[in-house]
Amino acid sequence: MDPGYRSPLIDLFRRGEVARDVRLLAAGGALAPRAHEQLALLALLASDSDPLVAAQASATLENLPVKAVAAFLARPEVSTELREFFAGRGIAAADVAAEDTSEPLIDTLSRLPDVPDTGDKDDEPRILSSLPIMDRIKLAMKGTREQRAQLIRDSNRLVASAVLSSPKLSESEVEAFAKMANVGEDVLRVIASNRGWLKNYGVVLGLARNPKTPPAISMQLLHRINERDTKMLSTDRNIPEAVRLAARKLVVKKIG
Repeated sequence: MDPGYRSPLIDLFRRGEVARDVRLLAAGGALAPRAHEQLALLALLASDSDPLVAAQASATLENLPVKAVAAFLARPEVSTELREFFAGRGIAAADVAAEDTSEPLIDTLSRLPDVPDTGDKDDEPRILSSLPIMDRIKLAMKGTREQRAQLIRDSNRLVASAVLSSPKLSESEVEAFAKMANVGEDVLRVIASNRGWLKNYGVVLGLARNPKTPPAISMQLLHRINERDTKMLSTDRNIPEAVRLAARKLVVKKIG
């Protein structure tokens, strides 16, 4: 069942790119920073190809607080697919919508892992990378800004996706990520696919200037770049040649 809701985290599960042990944890209600992710994940995993994952998700759904679910379903942003899924389980949208859905209905992230403080900030990347994946995911969602800046570079795509799905993530952080040349290409693709983030000119320019951004994406963004920055891109040797040439053509066209 497709819950009709998208986030970097949900998309990984939808594409079947998450290991069985992590799907089992998610089926128990874990990994969700907000109610929307939690209910969408559970709805998705209730039809998982692995019988144990599907059974765990169904059991978790049965134990959800009915009134809280009904109030959540009354919110305008909830998809028709998700409402129909819960209607099939006997839960209809309430008359009054929930005011706050910033927290999951079953909270498994309230206790964050302890990260040893050695007094040396240079030690933090090494310490974070040595933590179990579930601990890294929890910190990616509910940890500090500094921890997110480190975990966005994690080699595990689930960890990086958790950072991009964090309710604590700010637009200035996304702008900083867009400029990083040491993040995975998937991170840049996710940022470029988010219309809300692309309203920030700093994010658009960061992606266009980032040598790791796929050229097809960078060239699509060029029409959003102002003339001064387009000229800069047309001579930037750090970006792919195709992007540089496309910027040069735009400069010539504007001059002409």
